[in-house]
Amino acid sequence: TADPQWLWAGLGLLVCLLLSAFFSGTETALMSLNRYRLRHRAAQGARSAQLVEKLLARPDRLIGVVLIGNNLVNNLAATIVAYVTYRTLGEDWLAWAAAALTLVMLVVSEVGPKTYGALYPDRLAYPASYVYTPLLKIFSYVVRVVNWLANGFLRLFGVRAVEAASHQLSADELRTVVAEAGALIPLKHQQML
Repeated sequence: TADPQWLWAGLGLLVCLLLSAFFSGTETALMSLNRYRLRHRAAQGARSAQLVEKLLARPDRLIGVVLIGNNLVNNLAATIVAYVTYRTLGEDWLAWAAAALTLVMLVVSEVGPKTYGALYPDRLAYPASYVYTPLLKIFSYVVRVVNWLANGFLRLFGVRAVEAASHQLSADELRTVVAEAGALIPLKHQQML
């Protein structure tokens, strides 16, 4: 029979990979959302859209909690793989295990989820708001310290952190949006817009 220690290690690694996929995919989804559709849904009273708006109002804090979570689970996954490899195969196999984990994490926890998040942001972003809102409260002090340190580091290079950028459209950008809407807007209304 299998040693329960290795079963727990395998289960822990699986959970880490899934959590990493969650953080990666939802980060991309939240940043890829159509802001005008989001604003419309929030104005109609959609609770998840209102939560997403609050999260995106302070992207530095949102990104901070995403990166804290993602780094925690990625480092834990690497620790689990290193421990299991060292105990079962020995020290000579650690580099191979690290390479294998890197490949698995790139496909399963990074590229795949980020691509899905970019293609279908609504499917991930709105439900994720119910996870990120309490996480942001739980890790608020850690996020503030990390952001303070990161902003201090950026200041060394003359970069100042500012509030979320305005998403207002210029006249030319509005023309592009109307033109891209094409058949969705009657020609008469397109000309008026």
